[in-house]
Order: sequence, then C-alpha cells, then structure tokens
Amino acid sequence: MTAPVFVVDTLEPTGAPRGPYVLDGPEGRHAVSVKRLRPGEEVVLTDGLGHWAEGVVTAAEGKDRLVVDLGAVAEEPAPRPTITVVQALPKGDRGELAVETMTETGVDRIVPWAASRCITQWKGERGAKALGKWRATAREAGKQSRRVRFPEVTEAATTKQVAGLLAEAAFAAVLHEDRDYGSRPLATAELPADGDLVLVVGPEGGVSPEELALFEAAGASAYRLGRSVLRTSTAGTAATALLLGRTGRWS
Repeated sequence: MTAPVFVVDTLEPTGAPRGPYVLDGPEGRHAVSVKRLRPGEEVVLTDGLGHWAEGVVTAAEGKDRLVVDLGAVAEEPAPRPTITVVQALPKGDRGELAVETMTETGVDRIVPWAASRCITQWKGERGAKALGKWRATAREAGKQSRRVRFPEVTEAATTKQVAGLLAEAAFAAVLHEDRDYGSRPLATAELPADGDLVLVVGPEGGVSPEELALFEAAGASAYRLGRSVLRTSTAGTAATALLLGRTGRWS
C-alpha cells in the first residue's frame, strides 16, 4: 500500500530535505483523527500541481496537527500528451461520478459543457455550487488515487468555446455512437505523440446535429468506443483509459 497523500497550499522544490513540517487544518485533522496516523508512518505531501515530498510522521498532536520529517521536494513533469475531456453536464450526481473516475484514471483537464440537450443547467449560485463540487471531487479523487498532479476543472464552457478548444487540439474527437453518422473506432485512431488530446462527451440525449457540424468544422471527427453505448458519466473514463494505454502513458 502506497503512502497516503495530503494536500498543502504551497510546496516549492528545494533540492534538500525540508525537515520538520506541521500539517494542520482540515488535512491535519483528517490525518490525525480519521486516518489515525502515528509516528513512523510514511506520508506524501503535495500541492496538487506536481510538487510533492515524502515524509515520516514524528508526532501527532491533539486532533489536527501532524508533525512530519519531510524530505526534499520534487516535481513530477507534466504528462505528454495531455488528455482533456469536455464533459456535458449529466443529471443528478453523475457529474461527480464522472469527475471521480476520470481523475482516478488519469485525465489532465475536465471542461464542463452546457450542451443543448443537457437537462441540467448551471446558472448563478447553483452553477457555482455545482462547479465547486466537481473541483472538490477532483481534489479528493486525486488524493485517493495517489496523484500529485490533479486535473484542472475549468469554468463551464459554451458550445462555441468548446469548438475553439477543439480547433487548437493536436487531436480532437467527439464520442458519438451513431454508426449511420460515420463514426470511427477510437481504438484505431491515429494519435499524436505530443500536444492536447481532446475528447467531447455528450449528454444523455446525445450531441445535436448542429453541435456535431460545428465541432466537425473545428477539426473534430466522430468516434465510437465499441458496440455498447456507455452513459455520459462513464464514457469519458473509458475513453481516457483507452488513450492512456495507446499513448504509452500507462506503460
């Protein structure tokens, strides 16, 4: 079992061991009162931006202070190629499920998308709250999966903004299961060795013809994953796993 991961605000590379470090606040409380860590146990601290350090617990004080003998801070290089999933807003809590599993799998960026056929709409305070839940889910899933570089969850994008993102991608794909439309298997798509690979996952009702046309004009082709039709909350995870394997990031 690998060491548990805890998030700190800043963690800059130093090139030398940091020595005593106090982990307090919510993360300290989780370490002491929930995980019940004790002297001698190993931990990993990270800022979620690629900086991380291993440490050994030297003391647990009260209910929310963990003293750690922290080693040198290292930086994990940004992965290449990067994988971005444009995720249409699902119903209920399926959005958090999609974010959780994509994060655990290894996605690099998640872009919430207000597609025309989305039943869920993010507006005003409700939208801000929903976005906060997605970001909190990505953070917790990043810790759970022992990542030190968490995925970015952007502001919700319009269809026009998604088209702009696709136009700048090294590889752009719209997951679309309609074989009559001429979609191709993602498993055999020609992939670049670098740049940003962008996948668009539509809502429960699918990507509209107007959206497909706009995305195609931006350089995105339609692809399918297999014979079965996946839910919007699972398609992004399956496609991310496929690309991670094919690009060698899982090797």
